[in-house]
Amino acid sequence: MTLTDAIRLLLFPALMAFAASSDLFTMTISNRLSLALAGGFCLLAIVTGMSLSAVGLHLAAGALVLVAAFGFFSQGWIGGGDAKLAAATALWFGFDHLLDYVTYASLFGGVLTLVLIQFRKLPLPAVLARQKWIMRLHETGGGVPYGIALAAAALMVYPKTVWMPGFGL
Repeated sequence: MTLTDAIRLLLFPALMAFAASSDLFTMTISNRLSLALAGGFCLLAIVTGMSLSAVGLHLAAGALVLVAAFGFFSQGWIGGGDAKLAAATALWFGFDHLLDYVTYASLFGGVLTLVLIQFRKLPLPAVLARQKWIMRLHETGGGVPYGIALAAAALMVYPKTVWMPGFGL
């Protein structure tokens, strides 16, 4: 396995898993994570010889999602970290897989929100009530760690992308 193959197989999934867990436990997604995703895309675009026109289309998809997501952020519908994560993810997918990503993210986000609403109606056992992150999730009117839905959607779509066909997935 080459270094390029290792990056294709590990970098994106690992960063998505980190984004989901970070959002779950802290309700934040670091700017460094979004920058790492963008940098990883640039690195792979170079080492795989992606054409300039294809890179441009991927950049355009990322920019489109960034504008739309910051519109959602300005309305208070999602957090800033979620907006940047969605845009960095769109950079990897380009327009070829953007609709799939947005569809999965919407569906997973809706399910996550419904599950949290129900969870917040239940009393917490004392052992769980001592966990700060669980208490934050349990707060009525609290936020939704939408990065979980974004990461799950990304991991559903990633095997279908240009980055994975060489592995027979």
